[in-house]
Amino acid sequence: MNGELAAWLRLTLTPGVGQASQRKLLKTFGLPGQIFSVSHTALAAVVGAKAELLRETDNAKAAVEAALSWAALPGHRILTLADADYPPQLLEISDPPTVLYVAGDAALLSNPALAVVGSRNATPQGIRIARDFATTLAQSGWVIVSGLALGIDAAAHDGALAAGGGTVAVVGTGADRLYPARNKALADRIRKNGVIVSEFPLGTPAAAENFPRRNRVISGLARGVLVVEAAPESGSLITARLAGEQGREVFAIPGSIHSPQSRGCHHLIRQGAKLVESTRDILEELGAFSTPAPDAPLTTDATGETGFVLTRLGHDACALDELAQRTGLTADRLLPLLLELELEGRVAPLPGNRYQAMQNTK
Repeated sequence: MNGELAAWLRLTLTPGVGQASQRKLLKTFGLPGQIFSVSHTALAAVVGAKAELLRETDNAKAAVEAALSWAALPGHRILTLADADYPPQLLEISDPPTVLYVAGDAALLSNPALAVVGSRNATPQGIRIARDFATTLAQSGWVIVSGLALGIDAAAHDGALAAGGGTVAVVGTGADRLYPARNKALADRIRKNGVIVSEFPLGTPAAAENFPRRNRVISGLARGVLVVEAAPESGSLITARLAGEQGREVFAIPGSIHSPQSRGCHHLIRQGAKLVESTRDILEELGAFSTPAPDAPLTTDATGETGFVLTRLGHDACALDELAQRTGLTADRLLPLLLELELEGRVAPLPGNRYQAMQNTK
């Protein structure tokens, strides 16, 4: 078995032989063991000058040995296109990764999954929405897929884990690298209770060009992609576009017309993404594995002055001066009321001396 895996690793770790060339070789000759047994002339007829790279066994020897050692550690696996455990959903896309480096529960990669993605610079409301949606979806039997980035991704992973559900983190580095460093504790939790997966060789650092490739795996593993918050140039829109090209469902949560983080979602909705107001919208579209909890509306059950302030605050972010006009209260009186609501988790402070009511979205 190690000999077969070593051949797959040699194919994928030989410098200069990219995934397009790997696909050509596999399609022409079959398994990697056969690729390395044919003549130089036969290889050159398929990949041209790159055939010479494949003849040099020392080109990838150290990297192959390191990968085999990594795969032998507890909780680690390297899946190839020929493995029975390779995620069947990824086989449906046009360019599935030749190998996957897996840390954690590899079985989760084949379970019904939904991707939840969004802005790294998410608002407190966006983070809460992502976490709540992931929690409810995980409770309904869905594995939550995301990219381990700050903001929405981290909230989605955390929500799935909090529900005792499965979560998949698809990373744009080697599976032995951590990016961003601030998510170390979360990554440790995912390795123990979920799975981290990468198509990139061990030791690959974070690089901008890796993340669009990573995004096609996020969408490829899932039946649909939910975008919670996204700026107009967000990488989440790339994931949504790839999802559409792969035949996956695309969902987007609308937001305030004044919020830059909502514009990407509004763009997706104009392009045909399904507008989502609750998890029920997703579960009805994709099908639920268990009966979800009833949708919970925006809660305003605080009483007295705090309830009055919360009602006047409404759904969108509101500046302190504007809230003073809505309520007729002075800023000095509003600030302690807002602090009380913040401590109760009902209001979140935003940059620019603004506040936003937190919505229960389960």
